[in-house]
Amino acid sequence: MPSTKKLDATAKLYYQQNLPNHMVTAVIVLDSQLNIQYANPATEALLVKSLNKLRNQSLQHVFFNSPISSIRLKQLLTSGQEFSDSDVVLEFFDKRVITVELTASSFSLDNAPFILLEIKQIDQQKQISEEAFQHQQWESARDLIRGLAHEIKNPLGGLRGAAQLLNKELTPDQQEYTAMIIEQADRLTNLVDRLLGPNQLPDFNSQNIHLILEKVAQLVSFNNPHDIKIIKDYDPSLPDIKFDADKIQQALLNIVSNAIQVIGESGVVRLKTRAASNKTINGRRIKLAAQISIIDNGPGIPSKIQDTLFYPMVSGRSNGTGLGLAISQTLINQHKGKISCISRPGHTEFIILLPISEDKTP
Repeated sequence: MPSTKKLDATAKLYYQQNLPNHMVTAVIVLDSQLNIQYANPATEALLVKSLNKLRNQSLQHVFFNSPISSIRLKQLLTSGQEFSDSDVVLEFFDKRVITVELTASSFSLDNAPFILLEIKQIDQQKQISEEAFQHQQWESARDLIRGLAHEIKNPLGGLRGAAQLLNKELTPDQQEYTAMIIEQADRLTNLVDRLLGPNQLPDFNSQNIHLILEKVAQLVSFNNPHDIKIIKDYDPSLPDIKFDADKIQQALLNIVSNAIQVIGESGVVRLKTRAASNKTINGRRIKLAAQISIIDNGPGIPSKIQDTLFYPMVSGRSNGTGLGLAISQTLINQHKGKISCISRPGHTEFIILLPISEDKTP
């Protein structure tokens, strides 16, 4: 009967030989010339290249940028002191960009020095963390503005009432001034009402999201001075969803109207729908969601406002009120959905996720 020590040694060898093939962390082994000698399956999936094609390639030729300088890696071989970097941006020659955590260490095999690189992609975790922070900031900003709006609205009503009473005591020539006070009070009241946002709960009904998109496309076609082209890219297999048609229409119309206003002639707006699985929306795991993308080829959103784009009174246009996207955010949140934006010159994409089925496990 084999000894326990021998069994332990066999099991240890078995795991050592097989575990790298099942790791989700990408593992790369470099020789002293910084050429790749080994890459586990996770690395092959990340780089979209097989080990046969990667073997003996220089690390610098795999990435468009240099995630780690050659000097630093050479120093690692000399000193043996491992190091780690977080939020490392890797760019590939096919223009893909990912964010990773990277750890580099050295080891010896058959008296030859090697470098072990461990690369863990963190884009999803980072995105979830940023979205949670932005959502919290948006809720704080919304609550603050709503509180201020209520404080403004009460005296406005008194101001307007006083102007109406005064108007009865004045001559026709003097009534011009009270009429101006009443007009401006009404304008401010309308602005405050918009700041307060929708105050009615959604009326949920199961329906096809494409009917709403068709209605939005029809409405914007009536106010399309630059003859912007509307392209429809729908997924016909998308099932019906429970939502309030008026509220979702308003949310989508605000976004499409903004796109129409900022892109010039020969502009294109694409309305795209797809099914999305296993998404996280505000901390909840969603098994299946409808993904609605509104994509334009305009100048893009200024980077300085991208983090606060959905806050009230934030606008990239000189004549914008900054309320349209804030209202859209509120309406989508009422449907337990999520709205996000990716923007660069020539490509701005608003992505809306509406749950179809929800996993109760947080």
